[in-house]
Amino acid sequence: MRNLLATLGWPALAGILAALLILDRWVLPNGVGNAPGQAAASYHQAVRMAAPSVVNIYTAKVVTERPNPLLRELQRRRLVPPQQPRRRWSQSLGSGVIMTQEGHILTSNHVIAGAELIQVLLHDGRTTAANLVGYDQATDLAVLQIDLSDLRPIVRGDANNLRVGDVVLAIGNPLGVGQSVTQGIVSALGRYFYEPNVFEDFIQTDAIIHPGNSGGALVDSSGSLLGINSVTYSNSGQANTSTSIGIGLAIPVNLATFVMDDLINYGEVIRGWLGVSVEPAGGQGPDSRRPALRVDSVSAGSPAEKAGITVGDYITHIDDEPVADGRITMMKIAMLKPGDRITVTVERGQQSLDLQAIISALNLSPDY
Repeated sequence: MRNLLATLGWPALAGILAALLILDRWVLPNGVGNAPGQAAASYHQAVRMAAPSVVNIYTAKVVTERPNPLLRELQRRRLVPPQQPRRRWSQSLGSGVIMTQEGHILTSNHVIAGAELIQVLLHDGRTTAANLVGYDQATDLAVLQIDLSDLRPIVRGDANNLRVGDVVLAIGNPLGVGQSVTQGIVSALGRYFYEPNVFEDFIQTDAIIHPGNSGGALVDSSGSLLGINSVTYSNSGQANTSTSIGIGLAIPVNLATFVMDDLINYGEVIRGWLGVSVEPAGGQGPDSRRPALRVDSVSAGSPAEKAGITVGDYITHIDDEPVADGRITMMKIAMLKPGDRITVTVERGQQSLDLQAIISALNLSPDY
């Protein structure tokens, strides 16, 4: 009996061991079944690729201090002699991303706004003054340029391929302590918070963004740039650049590079304009099941008017792509150039019309 069990048991035991080996090597995901203390996945290579392209930015400007109200009143009564307003240097810090071999750096406009001196510290320890190429208040982006050799422009990713849940890393100069990295995930896409005519398309992340991170890089797990870290949105309902408590927001790399290219080439951002004001159809229109934007107004002389779009039309497609969100539609039109032709599909009564529009330049009015 014992010999029979031994004869039957060894083949079965060998089969179980072989199955476990196959599961561990070819079937189970990486890291499953790791022995206690075994190293987890590392983002070292991603940081090694991206970090040399992220710089620290230090700015200084002269500010005039307001006199104490009591002192001002005493001066008004001539109880104390008048004094000249006190002026002092105010310093701030932020981050930036090297985008080109020619030394162009993307950063947040609020990092350098009003600065009289801009100094850049590179990852390799070199420092240099930076010149302001241009800025865009609508997206809170600015472009600087430095004159140094052997720069490491960052590898650009594509934010259009981002998914909620993807791992991201925020690299910057938090609190002035030096370059640091925080890790998180993409929490949401297409976020907006402020005025309707401001061009917002934020990536929301739970990677911690401290003061000083503004203008730094948001990269994927391979080190490619996905966005420019912008602000933290707090529960006060305001953009917050002085605390890390809140929702981290980054400007997608696609939008940031569009702004940068225009600032370099033209000194300003040239945005496309159609000239309509729209609202979500909300289940109305000839086909309430189809997403659409109801046209509430058409600007006189606008590309929309010239194309034949009228108040009450329901826009269903632009260049055969369905529309549903007015802000996303605004962003897509704004990233066109004057002279670009688009096909606007509208429903009017029981008709579906394909209207041809030639985009013109936006003057930052609140319609599209």
